[in-house]
Amino acid sequence: MAQIKLKSEVTGSVWKLLKKPGEQVEAGEEIMLIESMKMEIPVASEVAARVEQILVAEGDPVQEGQQVATLAT
Repeated sequence: MAQIKLKSEVTGSVWKLLKKPGEQVEAGEEIMLIESMKMEIPVASEVAARVEQILVAEGDPVQEGQQVATLAT
């Protein structure tokens, strides 16, 4: 089983969590939305996987490159 670390591409805050640990996601499916400069930036899985951990909560500030979730394939 491989682990995939999802990272934020922007500095902002977690606007909405769309998935929970244990849920399956498909390639391209959004895990959460990051709000940055009034824009919603999705954090999505690149492969079909299971959400292992969500490392942030709604409203949390995030930095560019910060790990926000872990997936397991």
